[in-house]
Amino acid sequence: MQKLTASFYTREDVVQIAKDLLGKYLVTRFDGQITAGKIVETEAYRGPDDKACHAWMNRRTNRTEIMFAEGGHAYVYLCYGIHHLFNIVSGKKDMAHAILIRAVEPVENVELMLKRRNLTKITPRLTAGPGSLTQALGIRTEHTGQSLVADDSPIWLEDRGEEVLEENIIASPRVGIGYAEECALWDWRFRMRGAKWASPAK
Repeated sequence: MQKLTASFYTREDVVQIAKDLLGKYLVTRFDGQITAGKIVETEAYRGPDDKACHAWMNRRTNRTEIMFAEGGHAYVYLCYGIHHLFNIVSGKKDMAHAILIRAVEPVENVELMLKRRNLTKITPRLTAGPGSLTQALGIRTEHTGQSLVADDSPIWLEDRGEEVLEENIIASPRVGIGYAEECALWDWRFRMRGAKWASPAK
């Protein structure tokens, strides 16, 4: 296994990075306990011209400022006042691109994931969906701005040698962005074909 370095995140093509994240592993270490899941679903958001992106037209607010950082940082925001959604900032400084992690397949310390989710058995409910996976992995809004490449980071991503071929990636429109006009039709949601842990098709 190899920890992803800054060069992975600072590439300019956020759509390609969103695809490349499929099959990578999202790992957390909180209170000395590691949990990990394989990424099976992502969505790309491109700052300046994407009406679905929080940083559309380079909008800078207290919440979106982290999106303008160099790629390789966490952007975690609260959705509906309940769900903590984990995004990965990508691109060079001031590009404001990000990838939402929508689903992972639980891999390590599933018992702790179940406890965090208040579940008793392993089903897709555990980590299928962006709010579910963050709860299972212990990620919260307080982690926004966290470096994903620093040696002491409690959140990081790993390449464990699994290659996902283009023909095994399903591209479709992103979820819940009807307000984004023509951008809502862009096929920037990516899922691993046959992954039962991906959230349902829309």
